[in-house]
Amino acid sequence: MSSGKESPAEPFKRAVTFAMRSIAQDNELTVTFGSDAPGVLDHKARLPQVDRNLPKETVAVTRGIADSLSLRLARHDNKVHARLVPEGRNARAVFDAVEQARVEAIGSLMMPGMAQNLDAMLEDRFAKSAVARSADRDDAPLEDAVALIVRERLTGRAPPETAKMLVDAWRPWVEEKAGEQLDNLDGQLDDQTAFARVTRDIIASLDMADELGEESEEGDNDDADGDPEGSESDSNPEGGSEEAEGSTTADTEEGEGETEDGEQQAVELDSDSLPDDADAADDPDGTQPWRPELPFSNMPPDNSYKVFTPAFDEVVAAEDLCDPEELQRLRNYLDKQLSSLQGVVARLANRLQRRLLAKQNRSWDFDLEEGILDAARLSRVIIDPMHPLSFKMERDTTFRDTVVTLLIDNSGSMRGRPISVAATCADILARTLERCGVKVEILGFTTRAWKGGQAREQWLASGKPETPGRLNDLRHIIYKSADLPWRRARRNLGLMMREGLLKENIDGEALIWAHNRILARHEQRRILMVISDGAPVDDSTLSVNSGNYLERHLRHVIQEIETRSPVELIAIGIGHDVTRYYRRAVTIVDAEELGGAMTDKLAELFDEDVAQAAGQRQASRARH
Repeated sequence: MSSGKESPAEPFKRAVTFAMRSIAQDNELTVTFGSDAPGVLDHKARLPQVDRNLPKETVAVTRGIADSLSLRLARHDNKVHARLVPEGRNARAVFDAVEQARVEAIGSLMMPGMAQNLDAMLEDRFAKSAVARSADRDDAPLEDAVALIVRERLTGRAPPETAKMLVDAWRPWVEEKAGEQLDNLDGQLDDQTAFARVTRDIIASLDMADELGEESEEGDNDDADGDPEGSESDSNPEGGSEEAEGSTTADTEEGEGETEDGEQQAVELDSDSLPDDADAADDPDGTQPWRPELPFSNMPPDNSYKVFTPAFDEVVAAEDLCDPEELQRLRNYLDKQLSSLQGVVARLANRLQRRLLAKQNRSWDFDLEEGILDAARLSRVIIDPMHPLSFKMERDTTFRDTVVTLLIDNSGSMRGRPISVAATCADILARTLERCGVKVEILGFTTRAWKGGQAREQWLASGKPETPGRLNDLRHIIYKSADLPWRRARRNLGLMMREGLLKENIDGEALIWAHNRILARHEQRRILMVISDGAPVDDSTLSVNSGNYLERHLRHVIQEIETRSPVELIAIGIGHDVTRYYRRAVTIVDAEELGGAMTDKLAELFDEDVAQAAGQRQASRARH
């Protein structure tokens, strides 16, 4: 082929461009082909690059993506979508995916050729997705399954073969929960508002009613027309909403990649990154090398705490302590026990969410020399071509980069109402903070046995040496890791209802364990909340050591964290005065007050002036 002759792909590109303009009813639409992700912004569309040989499969997929984008432009109203979109991330992902299924269903019913193109696009998309081949609901994205079920009901077209396992994993549960609401979609296809309201009913039926939020008034949502960058995420044909899909996928991948070995390695790496406050204070010029000094690395001289043997201690994930069927049964039991309490705690959590989201408003710096091009100020350049381009940049918000760990006492004294309330509060609080972009880890601590265990048996076999130190086998439980989405960890909290799980409590070592886990996190702000109903008690240990052995160690650990660590420590005592241990603490009389205490303390921490005061206190400690 000579250089003056056009590529065989060019006529195809022109045909696709004309077709998109016709479907979208936008003669000003420009279409480019490249390696970037497909999408639409204003009057510009991006499509995948097309091979000059025009393989049949690639042509069909490209046409499908083009049809999907065109239908979105023609049949989707961003303002209506922004007014009705749910607040919670999981609910929003379902809402976005179902709306994309609606606009594509309109095209499939209009033209059989377009339906085939869209089928090819979906087949290709799920063929490239590893999660689509999962038969486990914990790994299969709910939003994709619901969207494909909706599409099937609207068009009669079966899900693509590459997504069959994903849909089969969710279909029985979805149709049992929301079958009636799904039937109501049929007559609403061309009415986006009515369709969106039925979609919200479906989401509520799928146990996500608390993520819906209130329906916004027309025009008061910034995403509708005040955020030009945000409009592109509404036009991604391969995933419904880029923002929702990206968040969910990131959470899933990070959660799946986490291992105990990885966490230990992260702790060791983070240990070398902390400056020594004392050395910095002694060297006002800052010219001397600093020596890292972690919490617990310089315990007081009178700290004689020791462990007889850690060989039988365990750190275990909740799902490894019982089979999935029992875990689901325990979760159902927990829900029934606290059906009346959930509404109260949910209202408190919603109040906390409103306070947090109020601080999450986007703010920008304008008239900068670099950053994101400010399209609103391009008129200056048109009027005066010599005027420099203006750029803008979003300001950082301190609270987005935050992780919260809830450390729950799993001792026998918590049995009954206190542990039920603690589990429910942790569950709802995790959902609330996740919706606000704050990651949450839920941990528990107890012992493997009453009055000793294998450690005590080994001590007896060794001839009962004096002052053996801690003499029981620890059990530290991970109910939800910080990177695991709440949806995949929800069932685990039912484990707290298991008979025989709650035994004795050795708070000091549990606090060190939880502290080291959160210290290894990359977030700038780390908050550790302890929920307990009494002082540390272990009969086996206290019977062969001094009576305040465990309590003295706990005080030393708390002092180290509060004075030397970047982790912010708060505590809530249930019927137990924890203010004598912790600087930042609250004591409640009844377990029913726990939800309010948790939300209030977290709201205080996220309050800007409180956070600044805490930073000033930490800086003051560093100087002294």
